[in-house]
Amino acid sequence: MAQATAPRAGLLGIEIGIRRALTLGVPFEGEEVSCSWVAPAARADGTPAVLKLGMPHMEGEHELHGLRFLNGDPTVRLLEADEELGAMLLERCVPGTALRDLPESDQDMEIARLLRRLWRSPSSPHPFRPLSTLMEFWSNETLAEASKWADAGLVLEGLRLFRELPRTAPSVMLLATDLHAGNVLRAEREPWLLIDPKPFIGDPAYDSTQHLFNCGARLRADPDGTISRFADLLGVVGSAFDCGRLPAP
Repeated sequence: MAQATAPRAGLLGIEIGIRRALTLGVPFEGEEVSCSWVAPAARADGTPAVLKLGMPHMEGEHELHGLRFLNGDPTVRLLEADEELGAMLLERCVPGTALRDLPESDQDMEIARLLRRLWRSPSSPHPFRPLSTLMEFWSNETLAEASKWADAGLVLEGLRLFRELPRTAPSVMLLATDLHAGNVLRAEREPWLLIDPKPFIGDPAYDSTQHLFNCGARLRADPDGTISRFADLLGVVGSAFDCGRLPAP
């Protein structure tokens, strides 16, 4: 969370804790906690939980709705919520260690398993936006920084794919959009649970990207092998990945 908003969020968290009869611990810190104020909590009956106050941002607008829809499968459970304040009381993962601590080959297996469980089609009406909305948002941000582009041709090709791929998806499902090994925690109810979904509706192939981007060395050393292996684990049609590859120079 930005420095200017953290103190205010902390005070609000304390106020919510008092109101809800929660005992709050020291807020979590680190690079994984960047767009929210998050603290361990205990309910009056001793149930361990986590209090999360999200900082308003485009990608995470429907996190609460996504958690409610998924209902703990395969995410942490939403115990209570205040939509007006953007506050969520969540199931706490114990011991809460991140999947990032495991070798990347093991990460592949667990993330593929979680994604196959997560992907489903919500019935209408629902609040979730199409993936093309996120692509348009990122495209506009990128175009605003055109003066900083080192390779205009490469950037323009990427922006073209941002427009094309959502339109040509062979199927659409609810996506997590930010599922990487830092957002998967060791738990008691299940071996691993997903946190921080940023739900959109779109091509399941998209959901592989955040994990692969976090496997940079392996991806650079063997891009085709790394992508193909993960696509096989996910059961995603290979062409959904192939169409995103750039032609050789």
